[in-house]
Amino acid sequence: MSSPSPTNHTTSSHSTTSSNSTSTTNGSPSNQFDTWNNKIMVHTFIHENLISLMKNFRYDAHPMGMLISSISAMSTFYPEANPALSGVDIYTKNKQLLNKQIFRILGKMPTIAACAYRHRIGRPYNNPINTLSYTENFLYMLDRLSENDYKPHPVLTRALDKLFIVHADHELNCSTATMRQVGSSLVDPYSCVAGAAAALYGPLHGGANEAVLRMLEAIGSVDNIPNFIESVKQKKTRLMGFGHRVYKNYDPRVGVLREVSEEVFALLGRNPLMEIAIELEKQAISDPYFQQRQLYPNVDFYSGIIYKSMGFPTDMFPVLFSIPRCAGWLAHWAEMLHDPELRIFRPRQVYIGKHNQSYVGVDERPHPPTDAAASYKSDMSARRAVSEVGNIPKTVFKLPETTFTKTKKKVDSPATTTTSSSSPPP
Repeated sequence: MSSPSPTNHTTSSHSTTSSNSTSTTNGSPSNQFDTWNNKIMVHTFIHENLISLMKNFRYDAHPMGMLISSISAMSTFYPEANPALSGVDIYTKNKQLLNKQIFRILGKMPTIAACAYRHRIGRPYNNPINTLSYTENFLYMLDRLSENDYKPHPVLTRALDKLFIVHADHELNCSTATMRQVGSSLVDPYSCVAGAAAALYGPLHGGANEAVLRMLEAIGSVDNIPNFIESVKQKKTRLMGFGHRVYKNYDPRVGVLREVSEEVFALLGRNPLMEIAIELEKQAISDPYFQQRQLYPNVDFYSGIIYKSMGFPTDMFPVLFSIPRCAGWLAHWAEMLHDPELRIFRPRQVYIGKHNQSYVGVDERPHPPTDAAASYKSDMSARRAVSEVGNIPKTVFKLPETTFTKTKKKVDSPATTTTSSSSPPP
């Protein structure tokens, strides 16, 4: 099967997010881009009911949690797009219906992301402006206050375009595999994208560049790099942002990000973490220990610094990855649906446990570990544990030995403790 090819230096330097995602559908490139761009931009508005749903999240809800939930909820707005409701073959028989969902998801993804960001900072949501470019419109929805003529700086718009292109899906990673696995059941594409985004939410996938930032902050100074590298060799700590399953030498996207970082720094000022990152890369790639293990910087190593320099909080990083990766996810989804050999994803599980075991009654089984059902107690549980519920004595609710309970035992001596045999007062 084919899949979106890796992004190269030329593509990210001379392309845009919208034009790069045209490979999601077929057609002649001559007039394709204008049509493609217009189709996406007219689908940037989201349903008012979806806006109401997003406004009901807690004030401090994580933007990625809001994004995943909102995309999943979109499946309820378009029942005609659900094979479970409209027929299992709707997408193989109706190319227009398939393209419609692609336009909708690519168009609405930045709007949902921007609303999640505005929700987190307590500001009203902005409507999209369809006359702006894809990334320009996204930055507008993020930052516009009350101005009628607000327009993001072109350097930032172009930088975000390049970042989106290098982060577009390029092979079968965790989130893309999730997209194909969920899609193999022929569920609607909104549920598929929600599943893929949930996979991207994980710290080992979309959260990797946040870990790089924490690592660089912990190093603190260029002078501390030799000691840090030595601790990595001794397996006392981890080197984040190095290594890739596909790129076994130098990740070609890193060169693009280095260029983008200089463009952003020239406008907004240089991030002090960049000096640590550059020197860390220099010392690591020249060390035989990392050379032998084919550990070189990947796209996560510099992208977090750039996003941070552009003013994005770290909890927005996986959201920023989800927007461009939708193009790759949807390309895989569309390709998969037209595969004549498509079957539901059902890997074989090899059992490695014990065989020929006899049934053992509950009372005869060995006791499980004491922490088998361990959990932490909420603040309310402490109060309930020393209180009475109906006629159940409070000794049923026992707290573990703590300073608080030991002190209470001293206070509740037999001379001062009273026991009520009547019902609690109303």
